[in-house]
Amino acid sequence: MPRTVADVMTRDVVTVQPQTPLTEVIKILADRRISGLPVVDDAGKLVGVLSETDLMWQETGVTPPAYIMILDSVIYLQNPTRYERDLHKALGQTVGEVMTSDAIAVNPEKSVREAAKLMHEKNIRRLPATDSNGKVIGILTRGDIVREMATHPEE
Repeated sequence: MPRTVADVMTRDVVTVQPQTPLTEVIKILADRRISGLPVVDDAGKLVGVLSETDLMWQETGVTPPAYIMILDSVIYLQNPTRYERDLHKALGQTVGEVMTSDAIAVNPEKSVREAAKLMHEKNIRRLPATDSNGKVIGILTRGDIVREMATHPEE
């Protein structure tokens, strides 16, 4: 029988809330040696994901979009909306200001194969598992899948 997400996910999930200061989250990530975590509301429901990528803007800053001027008109060569979003992340002080809010979650009864395919297609490193109410009950990482492959190579 195929293994499910519930069989291999990490159940002791570290979560943060949108109002959590970034200084606190950076310490959590460093101390626990993890690269990201789910963001939940007061009821424990998933509202986003925070990853190292979201935090990189804090260190690197943002480059304004390239533009050209023609007859007193500015024509952006890149989307200025993206610049505004990235600038907001670079200046953010709380998790809610820098997190990725369109987080993808998985049902814990899905097969590991289905979850791995989703992670590969969406190029994501972690997949929060949520119950029917949207509450985070676990997290599946690429490392969990690799460990599962090593434990059950025949599947």
